[in-house]
Amino acid sequence: MKKLLISLVLMSQAAFALADGKTDCNAAAGSYRTGTVVGSPKFARATQTLKGVGLSHTHIRVQTDQDGQIYDVAMDNVYANDYVKNSSSIPKSLAAIKLGDKVEMCGQLYSSGYGIHWVHDNCNVTPDRAHPDGFVKKVVGGVEGSNLESSQAYCYLWN
Repeated sequence: MKKLLISLVLMSQAAFALADGKTDCNAAAGSYRTGTVVGSPKFARATQTLKGVGLSHTHIRVQTDQDGQIYDVAMDNVYANDYVKNSSSIPKSLAAIKLGDKVEMCGQLYSSGYGIHWVHDNCNVTPDRAHPDGFVKKVVGGVEGSNLESSQAYCYLWN
């Protein structure tokens, strides 16, 4: 009986953690998805440069809990806290995402196909549907981690 009660308490905490992420995402004008990583991080070289900084990306594939579809998740490397300017590799924090990891994401859904981008901080600009204040977080044991895309070091690129 004691184990059952402990299990129920832990499950309810997990539900509250995810509910908080959804609430945060709604307040940030984003679209919210949770799911399981089914495709390892892949580096996408910069196709655009701003003020001498290449805007590379890291992509993962996530099977979402909401609709069971597999989404491409495009993460801007400049928003990773451990991004190295003009690096040709994935920041370590994003490379640490593994197959089977649970994640929650807030961002802008692709206009066609299944995917989500803009899953990063928006540099203290008031969020709207076109520019949400997004995030990517690992969820471990029902507890959400910190935003892997929260660095503001390169916000000057858009000012």
